[in-house]
Amino acid sequence: MSEPKKLFIKTYGCQMNVYDSERMAEALGGKGYVQTDAADNADMILLNTCHIREKAAEKVYHELGRMKHLKVANPDLKFGVAGCVAQAEGAEIIRRQPMVDLVVGPQSYHRLPAMDDAVQSGVRAVDTDFPDDDKFETLKSRSKAKRGPTAFLTVQEGCDKFCAFCVVPYTRGAEVSRPADRVVREAQELVAAGVREITLLGQNVNAYHGHEGGLAGLIWALDKVDGLERIRFTTSHPNDMDDALIEAHGTCEKLMPYLHLPVQSGSDRILKAMNRKHTAESYLKVIERIREARPDILLSGDFIVGFPGETDADFEDTLALIREVRYGQAYSFKYSTRPGTPAAEKPQLPEDVMNVRLQQLQGLLTQQQRAIQESMVGREVQVLFEKSGRTDGQMIGKSGYLHAVYADAPTDVLGQVKRVRITHSSTNSLAGELCKD
Repeated sequence: MSEPKKLFIKTYGCQMNVYDSERMAEALGGKGYVQTDAADNADMILLNTCHIREKAAEKVYHELGRMKHLKVANPDLKFGVAGCVAQAEGAEIIRRQPMVDLVVGPQSYHRLPAMDDAVQSGVRAVDTDFPDDDKFETLKSRSKAKRGPTAFLTVQEGCDKFCAFCVVPYTRGAEVSRPADRVVREAQELVAAGVREITLLGQNVNAYHGHEGGLAGLIWALDKVDGLERIRFTTSHPNDMDDALIEAHGTCEKLMPYLHLPVQSGSDRILKAMNRKHTAESYLKVIERIREARPDILLSGDFIVGFPGETDADFEDTLALIREVRYGQAYSFKYSTRPGTPAAEKPQLPEDVMNVRLQQLQGLLTQQQRAIQESMVGREVQVLFEKSGRTDGQMIGKSGYLHAVYADAPTDVLGQVKRVRITHSSTNSLAGELCKD
């Protein structure tokens, strides 16, 4: 029997790319590939790319150049580029980088087995279509191999919002939702493999319409899955937080008290320029209703500093919104242009102005994050333990609020939810003691 071929996948960007990489590995598993953690002994290397960050395409070319010596050492090694950069730059990647054998977009990776056949015969393969066939149905069942206690599960892809700074509608396409019965089936397969917490993924996940009750309906359907103990979802748009979803946060015990709800700016003028289709006031009203349903919920957000045309007054409006909301976590970035988006054509702010604003905004967010973490000291929280710590006898898990929690515990707590009393708050984590049952 011949030895299995080795597949190395490097994943960039969001959780959806993590999920996609898992499914690509499963698709190629049927062609005899097994995953390896070492690029230097691989038979195929896939770069699963993200187009959100600045100069994303150039970073891919840089990575390919850095790996060129592997191709020199092993001429039979195959290189592939997948994901959003592949979707946006498919033909250009083939033109600029002769060592790349295949390019596949995020909607076409179920066709990887056929593409592998092509490249093994010496033909370079490109597939950046938005095919009519359902990639998830083509991929069918998940692997039955034992898994860790947490997993991502894509339920929705694409976006119809067309924010002025974002490339997602162009790289991932229009909003599509997976049928609820197929999502539930995949969740059951994950639970059977050892998963206890599932995070539902989508570029605009709360626009999910694969269940007649929307995302809330899907959450209640998953609530009935035996063995599934926790449910999360990300990323959401404020305009799609409907009544049923807000109510679910207060009534569904498996839905964790954590919500990532990007706002990007606190200035109505900038929000309009961004084409966000909500105002600071409407966002705050949504937050108020969510907190009425679940008073202890931890909120996370996204912020862009230095969007074209942002004034000092606009920036102060953002700081005021942050002070009012009190975020437990947040992601903040300087604005950077994305070719092909409306905002890319506008005059850009000076780099030094953006740097000062970002530092000030992140300072405020850090203060809020630390205050919320310190408020957890003395409380008992439910922790799903996921892995061993750096020292003997230490285990690491996540609280319902998505805080990393360290505790001295036996290894048999792995994959279990245990009560932990928080004793200490560090910069990015909490420490605690197991409570007696």
